[in-house]
Amino acid sequence: MIMTYSEKQDLLRPSIFSEQAEDIEVSFEFFPPKTEKMEETLWQSIRKLAPLNPPMVSVTYGAGGGTRERTHNTVERILKETSLTPAAHLTCVGATKGAVDDVARAYWDIGVRHIVALRGDMPKIGEKYCPHDGGYNNAADLVEGLKKIGDFDISVAAYPETHPDSINVVEDVDNLKRKIDAGADRAITQYFFDTDIYFRFMDKVLAAGIEVPIVPGVMPVTNFKMAKSFSERCGTSVPKWLEKLFSGLEDTPDIRRHVASMVTAEQCQRLARGGVKNYHFYTLNRAELTYTICHILGIRPHGVSND
Repeated sequence: MIMTYSEKQDLLRPSIFSEQAEDIEVSFEFFPPKTEKMEETLWQSIRKLAPLNPPMVSVTYGAGGGTRERTHNTVERILKETSLTPAAHLTCVGATKGAVDDVARAYWDIGVRHIVALRGDMPKIGEKYCPHDGGYNNAADLVEGLKKIGDFDISVAAYPETHPDSINVVEDVDNLKRKIDAGADRAITQYFFDTDIYFRFMDKVLAAGIEVPIVPGVMPVTNFKMAKSFSERCGTSVPKWLEKLFSGLEDTPDIRRHVASMVTAEQCQRLARGGVKNYHFYTLNRAELTYTICHILGIRPHGVSND
C-alpha cells in the first residue's frame, strides 16, 4: 500500500537543524590543569573558544577544595590574558568560614566578580557530606556569606534528576529555592541527556516560584564507558538509545566524536525549540568538539556571518 503525502508528514518533517535558533548564548567550563602539557591543552582550548564570545567561563574547584591554588591561578590568568569573564567555582566543604571568605576576598581583589557557589563533595568518593566545624553549612549559607563580602554575580547548581543526597525532587527544588532566596542570580544544571527531564524539572521550578535563569549544563560524550560510570555516581540517567549509538565504537575515537557532536547539537536544538537559549558546556578542557557543536548551532566568531 502506498502512503499518501499527509500520512508521511511526520517522516518528511524538516530537519531539526533546518532553522537556526537565534540569540543563543553559550558558556564553557574548564578545570585547572595538573601538568604543563595539560595546561598547554587548556590554553589552546580557551583561545579556540574565546572568539565565540561566551558571557562567562567557569573554572572548577576540586573535591574538598583540593585545587584551590590551581583554580585561583587559572582564573587570574584568564582575567589578565583574555577578554573573557572568569567565574571561579568555590565550595564550602572542608574549610572554615574565614578560610572561604579569604578566598572570596582574594578573588574580589583581583577583579573577579562572578562566583559559582557550591556545597562541594567530600574528598573521598561516596563519603557522606559533613559541614566543617565553623564552616558554611551548605551552598545557600555560602551564597549568603558571599553577598556580605561583595556584590558577586553568583551561580549555583541545580539537579534535574535530583542531587544524590536529596530524599526526593521536592526537597531538591526547596534547596534550590533557598539558594536563590539567599541571593544567587542563576542556576546551572547537572548535565542530562533527555531534554524532557529538563522541561519536567522546569515545571517544578516555576511552580516553586523560582524565576532566575536555569541554564542547562551540557556534556558531550565521547567516552561512553567513562560517562556511564560517572553518571551512575552523580545520579544522571543514561538512555538506552545513547548506549546503542556508541556500541561498537570503543576503538574508533574519531567516529565517537562525530556521533557526540550530532547528539549534543540535537539536544541543544530541541532545548532551543522549547525556548531555552543559554547552554553551559562541560568542555573537559577540549575545544574541538564543543566548537563543532556550537558551529552546528549557528554560533560563529564575532564578525562571521551565519548566512
